[in-house]
Amino acid sequence: MKLMMITVGKLKEKYWLDAVKEYQKRISKYAKIELIEVADEKEPNNAGEKDLEQIKDKEAERILSKIKETQHVVTLEINGKEYTSEKLAQEYQRWMNIGKSDVVFVIGGSNGIGDAVKKRSNQEISFGSLTYPHQMMKVMLLEQLFRVNKILRNEAYHK
Repeated sequence: MKLMMITVGKLKEKYWLDAVKEYQKRISKYAKIELIEVADEKEPNNAGEKDLEQIKDKEAERILSKIKETQHVVTLEINGKEYTSEKLAQEYQRWMNIGKSDVVFVIGGSNGIGDAVKKRSNQEISFGSLTYPHQMMKVMLLEQLFRVNKILRNEAYHK
């Protein structure tokens, strides 16, 4: 399996960077994984709805420039489908079975994901209706991808 994760914004805090590196190392035993960060757009003070849409559109252009036509794109969205870890493992296995072995996960910026990326998305998943910082979502998604691979191989996972 070849995995790519595209996120908006750069991780700066050491604790997030350390967590990402750790899970990237763990996942690399099971799949090739590439992490791409695209620049976030500066948000002006008192930004209105139109300003926020323009920001998401510019970030969407950056995201789409990294995605190949043949890749299966999964966006993380509040309104996406929720999975248990076991059901996500089954979905991951399904992707492999139907030849979707080049999967891109997209985590948008603080204002969400632009419409152009949503249109390109093949699938939307959700980690629930709570709002999380996108830095935390990066770590949470990596942890779940590691967990999925452990589940599929019937390997023990620390609790």
